[in-house]
Amino acid sequence: MTAAALVCHPTTPAPWLDGIVVRLTLDAHGDLTLVYTLSGHLARLRLPPPTRTDRSDGLWRHTCCEAFVMGADAPAYREFNFSPAGAWQAYDFAFYRRGGLPARTRPPRIVCQAAAHRLVLDVRLTPQHLPAGTRLRLALCAVIEDREGRLSYWALNHPTAQADFHHHDAFALELDRA
Repeated sequence: MTAAALVCHPTTPAPWLDGIVVRLTLDAHGDLTLVYTLSGHLARLRLPPPTRTDRSDGLWRHTCCEAFVMGADAPAYREFNFSPAGAWQAYDFAFYRRGGLPARTRPPRIVCQAAAHRLVLDVRLTPQHLPAGTRLRLALCAVIEDREGRLSYWALNHPTAQADFHHHDAFALELDRA
């Protein structure tokens, strides 16, 4: 298991949120489990209402956790959006911001647990969700909306002056497949 802390982009502060940590595991079967844990004064967080596990566009306009995944040797990548309400989306890109068509894939498993000071979003992606290859590069991130509708952007790495989860240098974590 690997743990990684997301950092808030300096142009979008959220002082009421203490932090976001992602624990991830790539198991021997090739399943990638991502567990996003948000901690802080979560009463300030605007959460979407519970929904079915449907695909939905525009999840990044509100609170959602995200994962961008590419094979280590290819410019193509897949963007995943996971709402705490259960909705999800996946987009395929040929290279930096080129493409963005809905990926032909089945729903991931998403489980969310919320309490006063902690929200845990547990996601499992199977090998069919992920690109081929022996090594994966990931950009882990989250968009957090507060009660006033302000968005903050959290990622492993913010390589530019504006938040850009698609940027090549945002793919800051590498995992080897077993």
